[in-house]
Order: sequence, then structure tokens, then C-alpha cells
Amino acid sequence: MPTAAEINAPETSTAVTPAPADRTTEAARTTEAARTTEAARTRRAKHLGWLLAFAIAFAALNLRPVVTSLGPLLDQVRAGLGMNATVAGLLTAVPSLCFAVFGLTAPALARRVGPVLVVTAGMGAIAVGVVARSFAGGTAVFLLLTALALAGVAVSNVLIPVVIKRYFPDQVGPMIGLYSMALSAGTAVAAAVTVPLTSSLGGSWRVGLGVWGLLAAAALVLWLVTALLRRERPTAPGAQATAKLPILRSRTAWALAAFLGLQATSAYGTMGWLPQIYQDSGVSAGTSGVLLAYVMAIGVPASFILPNLAARRGDQRIFVVVLALCGIAGYTGLAFGAAAAPWLWATLVGLSMCAFPLALTMIGLRARTPGGVAQLSAFAQGLGYLISIPGPILIGTLYQSTGAWYLPLGFLALLLLPQIAFGVRAARARHIEDEARPAPAQELVKA
Repeated sequence: MPTAAEINAPETSTAVTPAPADRTTEAARTTEAARTTEAARTRRAKHLGWLLAFAIAFAALNLRPVVTSLGPLLDQVRAGLGMNATVAGLLTAVPSLCFAVFGLTAPALARRVGPVLVVTAGMGAIAVGVVARSFAGGTAVFLLLTALALAGVAVSNVLIPVVIKRYFPDQVGPMIGLYSMALSAGTAVAAAVTVPLTSSLGGSWRVGLGVWGLLAAAALVLWLVTALLRRERPTAPGAQATAKLPILRSRTAWALAAFLGLQATSAYGTMGWLPQIYQDSGVSAGTSGVLLAYVMAIGVPASFILPNLAARRGDQRIFVVVLALCGIAGYTGLAFGAAAAPWLWATLVGLSMCAFPLALTMIGLRARTPGGVAQLSAFAQGLGYLISIPGPILIGTLYQSTGAWYLPLGFLALLLLPQIAFGVRAARARHIEDEARPAPAQELVKA
């Protein structure tokens, strides 16, 4: 009968020293499990990337109908709410004012809760504001709810380029192109279909405005799903202070702000007055509306192609100059023969308005980090929209005082000269972080 030692010896030896084949099998299983986990992470990241790209495009569709759906129905809105002409004129300045004021708050909000959650809240503000204003019983409530929707537009305007920089750092050009193309499409569609859509739904301006809230609600659902799946974390408190740049020292930031402001002046002046320009030259009201929609539609393909081309170059100066020259030719043609070649002038003006997606592309390229893009985007768009506020009002004043379009269109053409100057300065290949460094004395104090 074997002793206890003889029985235990083989078992102890086997437990302590696994066979070489067993060790190899265990290592293979571990490696295979790691590969499976990595493959699953890759698939999830790819799916989240597609979801976020789709959400960005859907958000962009909602950033202009708040404004462009109101213009065609403004006479009905005024009659329904008892709105006087002065308040109606104020509505043309409200978008730029809201974009400037609320856009400046976007970086601080993004640092607290993350840009994805702020854009999600922005979609919610657009949906609620657009739907609720269609039930407004008075002018003050209508203006307040319009401002709520525009606040959502403002923070989304500023932070979508930040989301692109953070989650698509190697695809800034294509993603800005997708965003700009969808934004242009939303602008054109709202301008073109609001009136016929309202008529098909019974003719009430309340329904015609409120229906655009459904599009915003769909975008809100997409962003809620994206936010839940990504579970984005805000920047740590210590990192917030480090990331903050003295952006006022950056000449590129100032140049971009001026470039955006001058571009926005031309854009809002054109959107507000182009149908009247054509009608005064003998073009029918229906055709003039189609021409405005055509000007907006030109930006759909151009806004996708241009950022891709611009992102491949070290600087974008050639694009700044070419787009401005298109605008000068287009406004000159409108001044001296709007009815002679209406589609040609509309094409040239539409191309010149692609300076906006070019500016968005430069915002994404002129900063190294998502935090830098957030600050540059807020500063450039906030100050830029403030600059643009007087332009459309001045155009109307010049037209009213002269009864002709020579001076207003000459003013728009003349603005493109400083737009070239500031745009060329902003388009040079450099980063704001290099220009906005603290002064040596401040660095010594911090040290």
C-alpha cells in the first residue's frame, strides 16, 4: 500500500509545474481574448463614428430654418400677432445678436459638461423654441421663444467644429464639408418649401413654422443617443485653467472674426434683399424666390468640396481671393443688369457665400486642440456676428433713401475688399496657440 508521501508527490508536482502544452494553450487563449476585445472596441468606435457623423449632419440641417422659414411668412406673422414694422425690422437683427451673445458662452459650457451634451441641449432648445413660438399669442412671447431657438443654434454653431476636431482629428476637411453641405441644404430647403408646405397644411403660419420643430426633435433624439453611448466626460478643473488662452493676443483670431463678420454681412444682406432686387428689375416674385433658393442651393455641393480642398493646403489664401472676386462680379452684375443674366449673377453670389464654410474650415485648422478650436470658434463667431448686425439695416436705409440698388450693391461689393485683406491674413498656415502665448513676464510669475 503506498504511503501518503508517495501519493501526494506527483499531485504536488503537477499543480506547481503545468505542462508546456498547457502554458501555450493558456497564452493563446489570452491573446485571442485580447484580439476579440480589441476588435469589438474597433467596431464600436466605427459605429459611434458613423452615428456622430450622421448626428452632425442632422444638426446642421436645423441651424438655419429657424430664420429662413420665418422670412417667407413674415407678413402673415405680423398680421396674426399685430406686430408693427419696427419690431419686424428688429427680427432681422435678432439672429446675429443671439449668435454673438449665446455663442460666447459655449466654451465655458463645453468645459463643464462636454461639447456633445451642450449641442444636445442646443437641439432641444431649437425644438422647443420653434414649436412653442407657433402657439405664441403675442409679439413679446414670440420674440422670446425665437431667441430660445436661436440660443440653441448659437451654441451648436460654435461647438460642432469642436466636436469635429475632437472626434475626427484626421478628417477635419471632410467633416466640415459634410456639416457645411447639410447647413446649406437646410437653408435652401427652408427658403424654398416653407410657403408651399404651409399651403398644403391648411395655410396657417403657425403650422408652417411649427412643423420645422419636428426636424429639430429628430435631431434631438439622435444627439441624445450619441450622448448616452459616448458618455462624454467634462474637462477636469485643473485642465480648464491650462487650456484657456489669451486669445485677444492672436492676430489670426481677430482676422478670422473680421472675415466672418464681413461674410455674414453679405450673407444676411443677400438673403434679406435679393428677391426685392430682382423684383425691382422686372423679375417676377415667384422667379425671384426661386433665385434666392438657388443661391442657397449652390452652397450644398460647394460647401462639401471646398473644405476638403482647403484642408489639403497649408494655407487657404487662394480660396479667399477667388470667392471674393466672384462676389464682386455678382453684385456688380446685379447693380447694372439684374434681369439681363439673373442666373449668372445668382451663381456668382452663391459661390461668394461659400466663404462661410471656408471660415469654418479655417477655424478647425488654426488651432491644435479641441479646446483651442472652442475658444477660437466662440471668439470669431461671437465677434463676427456682432460686426454683421448693422450691415443689413444699412443696406435697407441706402435703398430707402435712394430708391435704387446702386449704392446698396456697391456697398456689398466694396465690403469684399477688406474681406479679402482679413481673409488672407487668417488663411496663413499658423496656430493661435503660438500667437496667444502668455507674455514672458507672466510666465515668470507663474513659474
